[in-house]
Amino acid sequence: MKTYVHPVMRDVELPAVMQALSDPCRLAIVRQLLESKGRALACNEVELDVAKATRSHHFEVLRAAGIIFTEMDGTKCMTSVRRAELDKRFPGLLKLLSAAK
Repeated sequence: MKTYVHPVMRDVELPAVMQALSDPCRLAIVRQLLESKGRALACNEVELDVAKATRSHHFEVLRAAGIIFTEMDGTKCMTSVRRAELDKRFPGLLKLLSAAK
């Protein structure tokens, strides 16, 4: 079973978060996850018009930046936004992302 590495939130820095969010595809991923109201989504549930390898890359960048959390549920990789942790570390950031379209 695949395991994912997630940074400790105290080590997550705002420039890395902003750089990860600067890509329109990654921003779309985060917005779709935020719209799921806390429900984790399988990678294939996130609507993107990119190749599978590109999709995987974008999820990895978001995970490395501390924005998303991914865990295995059977054969599915379920992903959610690290909402509570990000709200504590960077208050208002997720609200801004949800509002700005």
